[in-house]
Amino acid sequence: MLTFYHAPMSRSSRIVSLMDEMAVKDRVEIKPINITRQDGSGERDLGNPHPEGKAPALQHDGTLITESGAVILYLTTLFPDSGMAPKVGDATYGSYLTWLFWYGGVVEPVIVCEALGLIHPGLNRTFRSHTEVIARIRSALEQGPYLLGENFSAADVLVHSPYAWFKNLLPEDPLIRDWVARCQARPSVARTSAFDAGLLAQTAA
Repeated sequence: MLTFYHAPMSRSSRIVSLMDEMAVKDRVEIKPINITRQDGSGERDLGNPHPEGKAPALQHDGTLITESGAVILYLTTLFPDSGMAPKVGDATYGSYLTWLFWYGGVVEPVIVCEALGLIHPGLNRTFRSHTEVIARIRSALEQGPYLLGENFSAADVLVHSPYAWFKNLLPEDPLIRDWVARCQARPSVARTSAFDAGLLAQTAA
């Protein structure tokens, strides 16, 4: 049994969009949870198995998977015919893995630090700068409309997501802006937004 612990309008929303893209949403039980938000609202949900009370978290027959990149890799491996990830042995599979892990190890720390106004040479030496993050994304997009070339994938779902949250950090680069717009124009994004709004309305009722 697959159970997904989801906090509406949070990092876990991109996983809901991914499951929609994969056409497996009806095969997963989605359990809404509460989390502590950046603005101080919310609180830790005792029903959430994530060891830090965060989202997303996925349970599969007693196995717990947390962190967006790991959940994405698990789901796309579990459902290899979803079309949202290259298969092992495909020429782009290594790039796919790299984008997932680079996001968690570099992109999110860099963007969060920039959003919070944290500046220190040690941060740049460890994670690199936002300028370098943008340059790497741009280099990939020069080869095609998506990170892996012609095909939209789970890598795009993950890597574009912070620019949907922090629109002020979206660079004045048409190539990257068009990519983010293409990702946000996917019907799955609108369906996830409506799904999340419904969950929040139920909570408020």
